[in-house]
Amino acid sequence: MARPLIGLTTYLKRGVYGPAETDVAALPLAYSRSVREAGGLPVLVASDDPDPGIVGRLDGLVLTGGSDVDPARYGAAAHPRTAVVTRRDDAELLLLRAAVAADLPVLGVCRGMQLMVVAAGGRLHQHLPDVPGLAEHRRTDGRYASHVVRILDGTRCRDILGAELEVNSHHHQGVADAGGLKIAALAPDGLVEAVEDPGRAFHLAVQWHPEDTPDKRLFAALVAAAG
Repeated sequence: MARPLIGLTTYLKRGVYGPAETDVAALPLAYSRSVREAGGLPVLVASDDPDPGIVGRLDGLVLTGGSDVDPARYGAAAHPRTAVVTRRDDAELLLLRAAVAADLPVLGVCRGMQLMVVAAGGRLHQHLPDVPGLAEHRRTDGRYASHVVRILDGTRCRDILGAELEVNSHHHQGVADAGGLKIAALAPDGLVEAVEDPGRAFHLAVQWHPEDTPDKRLFAALVAAAG
């Protein structure tokens, strides 16, 4: 049997290739490796000329990490620490809406979760250190922060991962309001760590980075739903 084709959104950056700086579609190999190890066939989806028709060619979609979502999309002014890439927002929201319309299996990771929340009518905390009572979710020494998440009963996330999980963390923004999505996991400080849409075949997102851990159960669940 053919392996399910899983699209991976890419970072939109500037880089030097040859004699000059140019736009680059890039992605850490941990994402594609995780899809392959879970039995899927990864394909990178660039943001330069988005075409929602690609959703008809895919069996699943991963919305990856990266830049902040433009706060104008949830009616807020930008915080001084908010860094957006408008073209990437435009492209990925187009893909996400097409995926939702087709009920394509979707997994969101970090920024991907935040984008899914905003698309569902939710809002973000733009800089977590400004929010009283929240613990450290992003270190400044080049390493992940680490903490436990409590996964809520009655969720798809609980079925996949169990009741509790230690996760890696690297984000300065977080979910303030999940909008139309169901909260599936919480950090000890109460911050939302996973969301899902129980009305869809597979529409789930997490705030941590499972691609950078040995635990590939989320990718395996996505590939199974896409098969």
